[in-house]
Amino acid sequence: MGMGNRKQTNTKRSVLHWLSKAVLLAVAPWTAAQFVLEFHAWGRTLPMVAWITLAICVAMAALVWKLRAGTAGAAAMGAAILGCLIWGTIQFPYTNWLRTGLTPLGVTLVLTLTATKIGQRMRGETGSREVTLNREATHGRDAAQVAANLGVAAVAVTLVPFAPEIVAHNPSFAALVAFSALAEAAADTVSSEIGRSFGGTPRLVTSWRRVPAGTDGAVTALGTLAGAVAAALVAGTGIWSLTGALRGQQMGLWLILVGGCAGWLLDSLLGATLERRGWLNNDAVNFLSTGFAGVVTLVLARGLAALLLHPRG
Repeated sequence: MGMGNRKQTNTKRSVLHWLSKAVLLAVAPWTAAQFVLEFHAWGRTLPMVAWITLAICVAMAALVWKLRAGTAGAAAMGAAILGCLIWGTIQFPYTNWLRTGLTPLGVTLVLTLTATKIGQRMRGETGSREVTLNREATHGRDAAQVAANLGVAAVAVTLVPFAPEIVAHNPSFAALVAFSALAEAAADTVSSEIGRSFGGTPRLVTSWRRVPAGTDGAVTALGTLAGAVAAALVAGTGIWSLTGALRGQQMGLWLILVGGCAGWLLDSLLGATLERRGWLNNDAVNFLSTGFAGVVTLVLARGLAALLLHPRG
């Protein structure tokens, strides 16, 4: 990348930084408020649930900070999101915290952080200067990036239940929405990092022409395969956390996968069009894509429930 291109890239990022702030503003106040309210509510009824969840969130934040996987703000944002996911999906008798949103979120974090570290190491070994332009390279993800990738999942399990008509037939709809957003986030990051690090021929998703590695909206065969595996792992652990089994849960698994892949496709399309033109930045694209994944899953789940409850003929 030439010096002129580098200056242009940095200028574009600074101009669009307000989009990252907008994403953070859309997620952080609601998530923080819900965290406090949920802690207070559980503390009054079942203090064990409140305090154990708080301990898990603090431990997760400390681990992220210790590993330099995120800034202090990112660790705090992640802790609030994790708390909302646990409290929003916890099931009676409240003794198995793995059977909550903790598991799919944990899998998402492990997959994305591992893929990111591999990507940074591979690009560093090949002498690419691109890594120096990546704000994750030295300080880890910031709060806006965490909100953009994981915020929709937390908002889903805390906001969707306020609309009774949405979850009237199935209270797990909110969890399916959240897990599809996590599946999209995992697929996007893993496919991008693996595709850029291990070669292949990147092609622009809109025209299928060859483009340089790292181009917004570009895909590779290996990256696509890695992303699909990541989405499937998140979907599988998400269904397991709701039901305790995968057998006989194919419908829920497919709902999460279809929604997650739909959001993943939108991410590539937005990257190849609006992001490349400088109209959106990566945080905005990620937020819109995870949101779209959740909407697709919700629409499909609602349609399926209506069809089963009111079959035609």
